Amino acid sequence: MKPDSRAPGRVGALTTAPDRSPGGVALGALGATLSCSTGLRSFERLRGRLERTNFRGRTVSLRGGIGVAVGAVAAGARVGSCAAGPSAPGSSRVAVAALVATMSAGAAGLVDDMDAGAHDGGAPAKGLAGHLGALARGRVTTGVIKIAVIGSGALVSGVLLARHRSAVGARGPCATAIDAATSAVDVAAWANVLNLLDLRPGRALKAAAALSAPLLADRRPSAEAARILAAGVLGTAVAALPEDLMEDTMLGDTGSNALGALVGAALAAHPGRAVRTAAALAGTALILTSERVSFTRVIARTPALALLDSLGRRPS
Repeated sequence: MKPDSRAPGRVGALTTAPDRSPGGVALGALGATLSCSTGLRSFERLRGRLERTNFRGRTVSLRGGIGVAVGAVAAGARVGSCAAGPSAPGSSRVAVAALVATMSAGAAGLVDDMDAGAHDGGAPAKGLAGHLGALARGRVTTGVIKIAVIGSGALVSGVLLARHRSAVGARGPCATAIDAATSAVDVAAWANVLNLLDLRPGRALKAAAALSAPLLADRRPSAEAARILAAGVLGTAVAALPEDLMEDTMLGDTGSNALGALVGAALAAHPGRAVRTAAALAGTALILTSERVSFTRVIARTPALALLDSLGRRPS
């Protein structure tokens, strides 16, 4: 008798379900990143609009950054059914939180990339202080728009993640509010930090991988969402790294903000309060430090960081 393919537990039924293991999510993010970046290369009308000049005067394409944003969103979309199961209290909130974080960051970055400073006036605003100063003078830069959009997306994500943890283990409103604020800072801060690091080929991608890789070591069921998101970061970074290092593509604000938001979401999804708090403090400290200190100079003066930073990069 022919077996019923509709019967639960049959291999045929299982093969249609998407692989939500960390490895499957990493491969899915890698595929989405490569497909989008490669596909954009075939659109002649977009080629000119996506071309930019990098720090060495080479022409590079923003298609790599758009591909990274798509990969980050794809990774976030697949975190819903984690180890706890889709029926676990609030499990869908994690996926929505990751999607809101990556989509808002990627969209805000794309607006900034496409504007290319056209609305910044004669003296382009730089850094957080520069954009807020421009706003105080009545000038709305695309940087201000980024702060508002990424900040709003981070806040929504933080609230969703805090409510997810409250649903799993009952907590008071004060603890939930603190959790939401910390998680929001995780997302917003690391979206900004990766953007600040995207000044040399491969730098932001290496940093994203280095931040996310340790999260894979936590095998607790409660850390499954963080592990899946971290795997998505790694898959996306691996896909984009070769062309980024060879200076064929660049992340731009679109890719660096979206990937940074995914890194932040992975950190914010971790069950350890100490991990979430440390990530929020570190991200905030780096942003404030960047207002006065050049990361590029610090890296150049630190032999170990300089070696890692230049690893795999196209020769001068």
